[in-house]
Amino acid sequence: MRITAIDTYIAGNPWKNWVFARVSTDEDIYGVGEGTLNYFGKTVEGAIHELKPLILGMDPFQIEVISQRLVRDVYSEGAQIHMCAVAAIEIACWDIIGKACNQPVYNLWGGRCHERLRAYANGWYRGPRTPESFAEKARAVARRGYSALKFDPFGSSWRHLSRYDFDLSVDIIGAVRDAVGPAVDLLIEGHCRFNVATAVEFAEAIQRFRPAWFEEPVPHTHIPAMVEVARRSPVAIATGESFSTKQQFAELVKHEAVSIYQPEPLNLGGLWAARKVADMVDAHFGVIAPHSAQGPVCSAACVQLNASLTNFFIHEIFDEFNEPWEQEIVTNPVKVVEGYIEVPERPGLGIDLNIEEIRRHPYQQENYLPLFKPGWEKRERQTAG
Repeated sequence: MRITAIDTYIAGNPWKNWVFARVSTDEDIYGVGEGTLNYFGKTVEGAIHELKPLILGMDPFQIEVISQRLVRDVYSEGAQIHMCAVAAIEIACWDIIGKACNQPVYNLWGGRCHERLRAYANGWYRGPRTPESFAEKARAVARRGYSALKFDPFGSSWRHLSRYDFDLSVDIIGAVRDAVGPAVDLLIEGHCRFNVATAVEFAEAIQRFRPAWFEEPVPHTHIPAMVEVARRSPVAIATGESFSTKQQFAELVKHEAVSIYQPEPLNLGGLWAARKVADMVDAHFGVIAPHSAQGPVCSAACVQLNASLTNFFIHEIFDEFNEPWEQEIVTNPVKVVEGYIEVPERPGLGIDLNIEEIRRHPYQQENYLPLFKPGWEKRERQTAG
């Protein structure tokens, strides 16, 4: 079997343009992948086409060699942009392999460890930054069966919190806890906003609400700062979604401070790299909660990954809180029932792209999530310029 073509498609989700790839072969089997990266849809798409000549004619089963060709052999450090382009191709190759073997991807690297996957909701809190709004929406999500909710209560804060924003953020978390009760896990999203002192002070202030984790309270690029916060925080720290190499994870895990790791298969260059990271984390007694706040192909890929991990913790779901047409751009989209995802048995990723529906939602440059702009949590469409 040989790779004969790689085509790309972009769906213009207002909060993040989704970048998809379809890899074709000379045996009429094709696979689909994703390379979404917040503001850089067209850039990643361009990188996919620049990389394409390196692997045309190759056997899609040769995942290791393909990854070396696309990463090592170009002798460039393109970080997330580069690795998202690689991931779009690599995930599609796994889809091809699964279809050719008539097996789901998870059966190709150890088999299924879980009948279903516990999921947490993200993106559910669109609206004003008030305790009342967050509480109302949290109740609605909990009624749908979710036993865990993630949210960023911090507005547009960066580096530090004013006393007003500090107290408001604490009040929002308290309101959500009161709304959903003690049995629902609260996952607090920091989006790399703070310095060490602010992060530790805030972790101490919210300890009484018993959050399951405080995610990326300081920049992921500063591993010593993340380690210091993890050692001083009374709340578990989660991080890793923005790393683009397994070496970054190796540097973090050797400190034995963080116990919840969030590899993003797209940022890492695909599923196989994420699987290797999961094993590395397992050797340090950590758990895996892969980042999956992209499009529906990434969601399906993460289901395959998580189903095969003994140290899987929880699966992120943004899909149900995106645009309603998201469920139409792929066949067999990931579904959550009473807070859990049933693991499919279909070959490959178990999904396909609906190209006609994707073309109804064209790319727009202003489609991104501006996390440091006041009012971003309302998730209103951005205006160009």
